[in-house]
Amino acid sequence: MAMVPVHCPECGSQNVVKNGKQSNGKPRFRCDNPDCKRRYFQMTYTHKGRQPEVKHQILEMTLNGAGIRDTSRVLGVGRNTITREIKKHRNLAQVNHQLLAELTPETPVDVVRVDQAEADEMWSFVGSKANPRWSWHAIERQSGRVLAYVFGTRKDAVLKELRKLLEPFGIVKLFTDDWGAYHHTPLASKHFVGKRNTQRIERKHLTWRTRIKRLARKTICFSKCEVMHDTVIGLFINRYEFGLEI
Repeated sequence: MAMVPVHCPECGSQNVVKNGKQSNGKPRFRCDNPDCKRRYFQMTYTHKGRQPEVKHQILEMTLNGAGIRDTSRVLGVGRNTITREIKKHRNLAQVNHQLLAELTPETPVDVVRVDQAEADEMWSFVGSKANPRWSWHAIERQSGRVLAYVFGTRKDAVLKELRKLLEPFGIVKLFTDDWGAYHHTPLASKHFVGKRNTQRIERKHLTWRTRIKRLARKTICFSKCEVMHDTVIGLFINRYEFGLEI
């Protein structure tokens, strides 16, 4: 008799036991690893959209400029399946905790951490251009890494949310454009205005618009709901700016 070891597709653990059968007769397994995010699984799936490798491809294509219909045509799964898989990752980090730990791993919160930073807002829309959606974020000027980000309108209230997220970084000098919200809600003790000083963050906007299809200015690919818009952009920032595993 040949014994085939069963590994959890989520964490790779062999601490797996049988857990009955599905309604179609296929065996079901349970992972007893307490750190595993996915407790129950099957070895084979009838529906292609439930296969772990297909779910991984959905995220990879989403993070590399593919729209919902593009992904559906390539992978052969329904659009609703793709949408549901993307929405599972809505709980995303808005602050670069990894960079925060690298800058000053053993110093108090009130100690200066970032000497110079740039902040700006990037326009996009959801549903139609009558419903704009702004992405506010700040980057460390030396490395170009994103410090924190928020989504919302182009109002002072949203900038106040960003300021709260940036407080642990202790920014001394901030460079922005002349949008009035930055004067009403200062993000740093020293504020410098001028397009010449925001070239790095403007270049990052160009990178995002090139790599994220929903942000391209002249395209028919745009978000239909704010949840999908914020989730896709948040996934991109979490992986490529924060260096987190998605």
